[in-house]
Amino acid sequence: MASSRNTMPSLAALLGLLAVAGYQNRDKLGQIFQDAKGRAPNSGGILGELGKMFGDPGEGSLSKGLGELVDAFKNGGNREAADSWVSAEKPSQGISAEQVESSIGKDTLQELAAKTGLDYNELLKRLSTSIPDAVDKMTPNGQLPQNDEEVLGRSVGPASA
Repeated sequence: MASSRNTMPSLAALLGLLAVAGYQNRDKLGQIFQDAKGRAPNSGGILGELGKMFGDPGEGSLSKGLGELVDAFKNGGNREAADSWVSAEKPSQGISAEQVESSIGKDTLQELAAKTGLDYNELLKRLSTSIPDAVDKMTPNGQLPQNDEEVLGRSVGPASA
């Protein structure tokens, strides 16, 4: 199980973003990421606030955080679910609150709950709902993005005609 000492700032900030903003606005994840990146660490906004809470996630924080998130699930005994989110060929599997806890680590999640003001069980519920959708949207071609511009391009998607 991961501990909060081992959690990278970019992963913690991404989890916070998904828990706080992504849960109620799953259909608007692209806009949330775009807004968060536009107001990154020193300029306010939710990513800036989360960056201050967990240490400056720095440049590339969305793409790094996404990779760290997928790795946490793969290394936490939930490889099949994580692979399904990234795969272009198979449907994304849902995850339980218990899978979130076993992959991310109770210490990290308790710290995130305290810093976001969310109840621990509510945090688990939100993340178990938000994580599969977010990773799936960020990896439409079965590839993790290499930089934040790719994350933003994938999350916003093609322009409507």
